[in-house]
Amino acid sequence: MMSIQMKKWSLLASVSVLCAMQAWAKNGVEYATEDSLRVTVLLQNAFDRDSVQQMETGEVMVYFARAVKDLNIPYVAHTLELFNKERLIVNLREMDCTTYTETVTALTLCLKNGLRSFEAYCYVLQKLRYAQGDVPAYTKRLHYFTSWIEDNTLMGFCNEVQSPNPPFTAEQRVHVGYMTSHVSRYRMLADNPTDIPGIRKQEEEIEGRTYRYIPKEELLNNKCVRQAVHDGDIIAIITNIKGLDTQHIGIAVWHEDGVHLLNASSIHKKVVEEPMTLQQYLKKHKTMPGIRVVRLKTASERH
Repeated sequence: MMSIQMKKWSLLASVSVLCAMQAWAKNGVEYATEDSLRVTVLLQNAFDRDSVQQMETGEVMVYFARAVKDLNIPYVAHTLELFNKERLIVNLREMDCTTYTETVTALTLCLKNGLRSFEAYCYVLQKLRYAQGDVPAYTKRLHYFTSWIEDNTLMGFCNEVQSPNPPFTAEQRVHVGYMTSHVSRYRMLADNPTDIPGIRKQEEEIEGRTYRYIPKEELLNNKCVRQAVHDGDIIAIITNIKGLDTQHIGIAVWHEDGVHLLNASSIHKKVVEEPMTLQQYLKKHKTMPGIRVVRLKTASERH
């Protein structure tokens, strides 16, 4: 693995400042040469196409979601759990649903902010993955996706869509505690028990919060849902598994028969564009009652 260094700056810092990150801090970025090459090529291909640069933010999300899918990346869980000490890991050779979604989001934000370098991509990824874009630490990683949504909303990157009603006809009350109740299932947490209070604090911060969601029965192929869910929205599939808020994450894309999911799939064992509609997918899973919807802000909305 290679290493580059990070420091916190404003997202719209100049490219020259972002490139100077190679000289900074003790916490580096872990990546293979193939990862940096893939990021560089993905961004360069997008910047070379006027049609992509003129796309709306949601369209860019779908563009990168499909471009990453076309790399034929296998699904692998726990790719961030490699070290005893937290480091920012960039891995475009193996992905789970969260790292796939973060990768697509970071690429989109880079394009929309004119950031072309691998260093800039790493910087944006850190902003998305850690509370307030802080230096990587296990207790700062946004483990629960509700925390991810809340933090990145405060950072100005996205908003959660919770209206109109219908189709947002139901309410989720978040009850989390899975990580601190199942420490042995998280290697880094089990190896560093002093981090448990920090994870418990993250759980307490979102405990009891409520959010509107679309029940799977309402996820129809009609005008109402098409106006509520856009191409490129981040789909957070909620769960009734005790202690968890979400079970799966992906990117929405509309087909003629309804909305589908671009995702890193443990079922297909790779990144795919699901052949079945999202409603059909949810009906196969009793633990998935519906979806929350998150939308990246456009450049004009962030200013």
